[in-house]
Amino acid sequence: MVKRSLQDQVARILKKSECERTEEDFALLQCHQDTVQELNKRQNRRSVLKRKQEELFDDAEELRTKVKQLADAICQAQHAIIYTGAGISTAASIPDYRGPNGVWTQLQRGQTVRASDLSDAEPTLTHMCIRILHKLRMVQHVVSQNCDGLHLRSGLPRHALSELHGNMFIEVCTSCSPVRELIRLFDVTERTALHRHGTGRLCVHCGAELRDTIVHFGERGTLEQPLNWKGAVQAAQQADLILCLGSSLKVLKKYACLWSMKKPVAKRPKLYIVNLQWTPKDDLATLKIHGKCDDVMQLLMEKLGVEIPNYNRIEDPIFILATPLSPEEEDSHSRKALAAPATLEGSVPNDRSKAEENMIQGGWFGRGYSKARKKRKST
Repeated sequence: MVKRSLQDQVARILKKSECERTEEDFALLQCHQDTVQELNKRQNRRSVLKRKQEELFDDAEELRTKVKQLADAICQAQHAIIYTGAGISTAASIPDYRGPNGVWTQLQRGQTVRASDLSDAEPTLTHMCIRILHKLRMVQHVVSQNCDGLHLRSGLPRHALSELHGNMFIEVCTSCSPVRELIRLFDVTERTALHRHGTGRLCVHCGAELRDTIVHFGERGTLEQPLNWKGAVQAAQQADLILCLGSSLKVLKKYACLWSMKKPVAKRPKLYIVNLQWTPKDDLATLKIHGKCDDVMQLLMEKLGVEIPNYNRIEDPIFILATPLSPEEEDSHSRKALAAPATLEGSVPNDRSKAEENMIQGGWFGRGYSKARKKRKST
């Protein structure tokens, strides 16, 4: 208690300008140099953290110059791969995590996370750019941290995609051999959470409970699909260019197998980062572009002379791949399902009494939202 009181007193003095400090103030600071140094270190750490959280934007001319460099590098690359994070889905109204309005940022401020119906999201311009770049063999593989399923829905082939943290539309039976996979038209994670992955539905072949594919913080993903770690590692080993889009890289940096760090520096893939905030890989990057993913990708496609395909719901593969629920399972979830193309016109949203509560409560995204709601209720 005495130490806290002393720290508060010293902190108040440090906030004063030198001309405002009294002789007693200077004497106190002189007698407690350790406390002064400790408080200065804390202030420096806060300043560094604040700078890292700031969003920076390259001006129009600089952005075009950098994108031209990126386009030239992609044209020269033999094996280009892309790592994607939450930043490529913000244009689909899916919040990121560490941006100014991100989920974790809002929670740290004690704010409530805004409700978001993830089933309304559609692949963004960036998703569609990535798909066509792969089709043209300018990109060989995509490694994503996102669970929103938008890469799959863009038409990107599954063999070219590693969803390291799972897919919210996929549930599996791990009791069957090989593992049996079912793609749904709704978020299957309503009842799941950290270390609790059962979805409540049963496998029609063996009767075991199905589980989601989400890898939460603190968990290690073991499923072959949709994680596809084998594909990610093979792609990283062959890569001569890595393009990181919309990721803070604070999680991806921990996966050493994705960065070829054991190779000599000259033989490592060239790293290009598109992100508004600082990342822990910035110092290793050949080029850092400060811009929104959709803006950068639109310029990139212009430089490459590639037309960007529009997202077409009729061509969305999820409607072909999805396994329908049996009549007994119709009430096994309360999430809004994706509307099939044939039913879009004249369709009426399902009016459920729990509409807003069930939007994102529970599951891979809702854990943060639930924490925020509990905190607000307790105050």
